[in-house]
Amino acid sequence: MVEQLKRLASGISGLDALLKGGLIVGASYIVQGRPGSGKTILANQLAFHHVGQGGRVLVATMLSESHERLFQYLSTLSFFDKQLVGDQIQFLSAFDTLEREGLDQVVKLLRGEINRHHASLLIVDGLLTARSRAETSLDTKKFIAELQGHAAFAGCTVLFLTSSRLDDGSPEHTMVDGVIELGEEQMGSRSVRRIQLRKTRGSDALSGLHEYEISDDGLVVYPRLESLYSRPSHWGSAELTRVGSGVRALDELLGGGLPGSSMTLAIGPSGIGKTSLGMSFLACATADEPGLCFGFYETPPRLRLKAAALGHDFAAMEQGGALHIAWQPTTEGLLDEVGARLLQQVQLHGIRRVLIDSLGAFARLATNPARLNEFFRALTGELRARDVTVLATWEMRDIFGSEINAPAPDLSSIVDNLLLMRFVELESELKRMLSILKVRDSHYDPALLELIISGQGIDLKKAFTQATAVLSGTAAPVPGA
Repeated sequence: MVEQLKRLASGISGLDALLKGGLIVGASYIVQGRPGSGKTILANQLAFHHVGQGGRVLVATMLSESHERLFQYLSTLSFFDKQLVGDQIQFLSAFDTLEREGLDQVVKLLRGEINRHHASLLIVDGLLTARSRAETSLDTKKFIAELQGHAAFAGCTVLFLTSSRLDDGSPEHTMVDGVIELGEEQMGSRSVRRIQLRKTRGSDALSGLHEYEISDDGLVVYPRLESLYSRPSHWGSAELTRVGSGVRALDELLGGGLPGSSMTLAIGPSGIGKTSLGMSFLACATADEPGLCFGFYETPPRLRLKAAALGHDFAAMEQGGALHIAWQPTTEGLLDEVGARLLQQVQLHGIRRVLIDSLGAFARLATNPARLNEFFRALTGELRARDVTVLATWEMRDIFGSEINAPAPDLSSIVDNLLLMRFVELESELKRMLSILKVRDSHYDPALLELIISGQGIDLKKAFTQATAVLSGTAAPVPGA
């Protein structure tokens, strides 16, 4: 049987997910990053959470900055509680000892303080200062080895903070059990913070770069969705069920409705009725099987107005618990944060049907478009695993034209069902057309349908039977028809 190592939870949910449960108790870690990257916030956030779990913390600084100045900055964060300082959390300055007496005396000082305060977590801020006082790399190794050796014997976990980006082969890296690196990258006019676990000895972890932000609550880490859900959390339902689309004629063409726990994508140009189709889908939600509108362009008040124009009372549905609305502007946001919030809403409200309006908006939030396919695959896979039926929209660029370009590569691995919506000019009239291009593992009617939007909602009728070149957008009557 594989032994499970005891963990020390950081209280930073995303970071604990990266670490597969938290730091290893009694292990030592380096947290490195440039000034302003959030090292001190991460360490103190972890410290105050550890105290809340019954632990005791010793924070030793080898910097010239005063503790009062540090407390002034930390007081703006929700996790900081000054009443805990001096009791469960002890702050100690080792700067003067380092300057006057050297590294050996710093080790002696910290050993005594760990024992005196019965510390279960030690944070050493200023590893770069200690390194500058070492005459050789061997002295640096000796300092770390002696300190972590005593801490491990006392069952104390150690965090070394440094503003220097140490190489993988540096003396410090070779001595510690884990390395957490914080960084920042300029993406056009945006600045994106990223975290990476560069070393995790004796423990599994989520590798690669992950985004994070600093809020009033401290550090918030958002693991890459395709890394977090490389395997869905559940198997999902093994039975083929049907879920009403909200359009009776469409359900008949599909043999009773959309397949349950499936992903349907409606693609078409602006104004074709994609959002209207999605609102009809949401209108079938009930308090027992709630729906969620996760939108990027229509604010909740505007969405309620549009729904009312189609005969749907979304406000009453919200009051009855049948519907929930989440709005995310595309001007700012992190891709994985938005994906995590969608899944969080599904979990929180027991959602069974979701409208994503629009799927293409995720692309606007992506700092690395190359990973969008993996992101969508992980998101849709996890929604299927939770037995959620999804209708998503994607806007096509061309209003007219014979070419139909797939909105994303390898689309078949992302969506189960595909609906094409186009404008068609026929006999000097502009009509809306809907066609079912794909339904996975199910029979369907591939007829070209005219989509009609009225105050009573959406209706479909078979049309264009006496016309040719309908998909080009400029249909022509069949000669002699």
